[in-house]
Amino acid sequence: MEGEIESVGRAFVNHYYNLFDTNRSSLFSLYQPTSILSFEGQTIVGGEHIATKLIQLPFDQCQHFITTIDCQPSSFPGGILVFVSGNLQLSGEEHHLKFSQLFHLIPTQQGNIFVANDIFRLNYG
Repeated sequence: MEGEIESVGRAFVNHYYNLFDTNRSSLFSLYQPTSILSFEGQTIVGGEHIATKLIQLPFDQCQHFITTIDCQPSSFPGGILVFVSGNLQLSGEEHHLKFSQLFHLIPTQQGNIFVANDIFRLNYG
C-alpha cells in the first residue's frame, strides 16, 4: 500500500508539473468544481476559477525542479496527501524561486484522481 501511494503521488507530481510547464490550460482537467486552491494566501474555489488563476499568472514560461516529494494516505478512503518542495525557474530570470506545494488527491468513481485541495507558497529567506 505504501509503495502504491508513493508511486501514485510521484506520477501525479511529474504529470502536474509537466502540464504546468508546457500546457498550463490543460491543468483544468485535474480539478473539480469543489476543488480549493490557496495560492500565496488567496483562496480560489472551483476547477474553472483555479485554471483561470493559473493561466493568468504574470509569466508565460517556467520550469519546475522538484527537490522532494512526500506522500501519505489521507483520512479520505483512497486519498493521498502529496507535499512537494523545489525550485521554480521563470523565463528570463536569473535566480530560481523556492516553492512548496501540498496536494490532496481524491480518487474518482472512474478510477482517476483529482486535486481536492492545493496549497502553494513561495519560500522566501
